[in-house]
Amino acid sequence: MTRHTAARDAPAAPDAPTTRDAIAARFERLPASRWHVVVRLVVGVVTFFEAFDQLLIAYALPELRQEWHLTTGEATSVLTVGSVGMLIGALLSGRLADRYGRVKVIAYCVAASGLAGLALVACTSLTPFLALRFVQGLAIGGEVPVAAAFISEITRSFKRGRFVLLYELVFPAGLTVGALAAAWLVPAAGWRVMFAVAAVPGLLAFLVQRTVPESPRWLADRGRTAEAEAVMAEIETKVSAATGEPLPAPVHRSPAPGAATAATDAERTATGLRSLFTGRYRRRTLVVGAIWFTGYFVNYGVTSWLPSIYKDAYGLTLSDALLCSTVTSVAGLLGCLLVALTVDVLGRRRILAVFLGGAAALLLTLAALGADTPVQVLIWTSLSAVGFFGANICLYLYTPELYPTRMRALGCSVGGAVNRLGVILGPILVGVVYGAGNDIAGVFVMLGAVALMGAVVAGAFAEETANRPLEEISP
Repeated sequence: MTRHTAARDAPAAPDAPTTRDAIAARFERLPASRWHVVVRLVVGVVTFFEAFDQLLIAYALPELRQEWHLTTGEATSVLTVGSVGMLIGALLSGRLADRYGRVKVIAYCVAASGLAGLALVACTSLTPFLALRFVQGLAIGGEVPVAAAFISEITRSFKRGRFVLLYELVFPAGLTVGALAAAWLVPAAGWRVMFAVAAVPGLLAFLVQRTVPESPRWLADRGRTAEAEAVMAEIETKVSAATGEPLPAPVHRSPAPGAATAATDAERTATGLRSLFTGRYRRRTLVVGAIWFTGYFVNYGVTSWLPSIYKDAYGLTLSDALLCSTVTSVAGLLGCLLVALTVDVLGRRRILAVFLGGAAALLLTLAALGADTPVQVLIWTSLSAVGFFGANICLYLYTPELYPTRMRALGCSVGGAVNRLGVILGPILVGVVYGAGNDIAGVFVMLGAVALMGAVVAGAFAEETANRPLEEISP
């Protein structure tokens, strides 16, 4: 009988830690190791290719418009149908992951995304293309928020922001690599080649199932104590072997002064979507939802239409239009790296407010200058991308911290669904404003104003969570 099993079976003192708290304490003592790197790498590769798939449509759109003679409305549908699928997939996956497990949902979503991507290659008309993009959106929207919840649950509080965001960098990296690959391959070989390449990683579903353990925090929360103990012990053995040193004894931490008080009965018993709007979680859900919406409204309002704006409004060739758009994506990736390296020092609230506020100022400056040349658009959108990409990646760290294990995946999935609203409405409204007389300056006024609203909400209402254990933030 192990020390942990004995502690579990013995009569509990009034202040004895529960299995849930014991698992949390055991994670807190784990140093960063090769085991963390391997798990982060496997889940990261999956998320990388989901991002790769997600952005391809913006780079394929100019060619699709020409090949299928799409109207502006049809082109907007091509851009947004995947996002509608992502919205629904995000809502469904959170409930499924909280009920059936994080790893299982991630693996199934990856497999479905790969199969849908492969089928897209054979499309010769708009209707089946839209249907398959919707299915692929369901899978991508389901995988990303659940993966974010899982990575947070295997991480200790010390420098959690850096650890999680260095994983989350794979998403903007996937966007950037997808942009670079598309800028070269689409003009040379056509859009079908890109979707064929993006479909191959669906095979990673098998790798996820074989190499990534289920979250012990989730197992303990579901009452599967023996499985939680077994998985936790296996993780500890691998970490100890990787570091070559015995692990320190776990320490059950008391809440720090000013920490969140114990959960009320209402907070503990609420289930489903209602739980996200009960007690302290109501404000958190409203605040983080507003930031998700504004950040992604701006992100996809900019990136989805840039290739077409460069080509149609400024007369650039397809190759040059895609290259200019790629520069903006690369700048956004640098913003994500900057956030990953500073978020534990500056804190989540400050990062969100400053980076969204900076993006707003830069986009409004571009509008004031008139956006008269493609060079102006390239410079100012690239600088603003540092801000809105950086703020958005911080949300993948921040949202899982705001909810307890019993509803963490659901909270992340609702955040993912709200960001899909932004992803859908951003391109639609940009298309409306841009289509009304090619008003490019008006586009950037709108995007700057939305970014400013997000910055104000973050600065005034967001709760700081840096370097605090998950169970302390969300009892």
